[in-house]
Amino acid sequence: MRQRRPGLMAMSRSVAPAVFPPDLLTRLADALELLAPEATEDFDDPALRERLASVEVLVTGWSCPRLTAPVLDAAPRLRAVIHAAGSVKAHVGAEVFARGVAVSSAADANAGPVVDYTLAVITLAGKRAFGLANAYAAGRFPRFAQRHGNDGRTVGVLGASRIGRRVIARLVAGGYRVLVSDPYLESAHAAELGAEQVDVDELCRRCDVLTLHAPQLPETHHLIDERRLALLPDGAVVVNTARGSLVDSDALARACATGRIDACLDVTDPEPLPVGHPLRALPNVWITPHVAGAQGSEVRRLGEFAVAEVERFVAGQRLLGAVHIDQLQLLA
Repeated sequence: MRQRRPGLMAMSRSVAPAVFPPDLLTRLADALELLAPEATEDFDDPALRERLASVEVLVTGWSCPRLTAPVLDAAPRLRAVIHAAGSVKAHVGAEVFARGVAVSSAADANAGPVVDYTLAVITLAGKRAFGLANAYAAGRFPRFAQRHGNDGRTVGVLGASRIGRRVIARLVAGGYRVLVSDPYLESAHAAELGAEQVDVDELCRRCDVLTLHAPQLPETHHLIDERRLALLPDGAVVVNTARGSLVDSDALARACATGRIDACLDVTDPEPLPVGHPLRALPNVWITPHVAGAQGSEVRRLGEFAVAEVERFVAGQRLLGAVHIDQLQLLA
């Protein structure tokens, strides 16, 4: 009988059953000897220390505590961190890689819902559906001259990330003209994607829709500020399903308040956006509470990816979601 590797789950206990429903939990238990019956939310729990000393595989998820040096000292046999969610930056740092621990993320599994959501928002925003819905609710039926379509529209994609590239592919297939701006993307590769590589200012000047897919980094903080918002053409739409800090929220509120541009935001800065913030009251701003990624029944995708990744790890196979230290600073 194959000896199972000792493992622990570290994530929100309220989310874990949705990510790992009974059939996936059974598969996980077939691959790992789970040292605790439920997920942990606190590595400082004295009762957990003895288990940490034995653990080889840590299966993480949303709300996983940070893997600090003391935690890693308490887990000297740790060999892999398999994350059943997207970004690992909140709990994995350079010290994890320095100890030779393999790291994997289910970011690919999370990307699909974000891409679908982004494309849906771009389509609806291009038709001015959100503003027209508000007008219709107030009893105004749009005349033909007030109706809009998406043919011939130019979409500017800021960030050729994992999600950004998939958005580009879908936009190109849908007949949109696509511009892209990313300092790490070569022009030749942009052309292969079907997009034209431009700098951020030109991206803003030429796009009808600006969709954001860059990571949260010091250099991307408020990348879309008052000056760049002013570069957008009249009638442009800002779509943000990435990180709220990419946009100066106060500057965006001022720009949208004029009615010159619109915004569709799934993320904000700060998050959640305070009650009473000007963006909440504008009829041409549509805000959702960070729901573009895997939600509800979709989070099973994350568990499926993570379980398969654990199975690959214990079998000595290549991890499909492997994260390397040189990628860490560029992750969302």
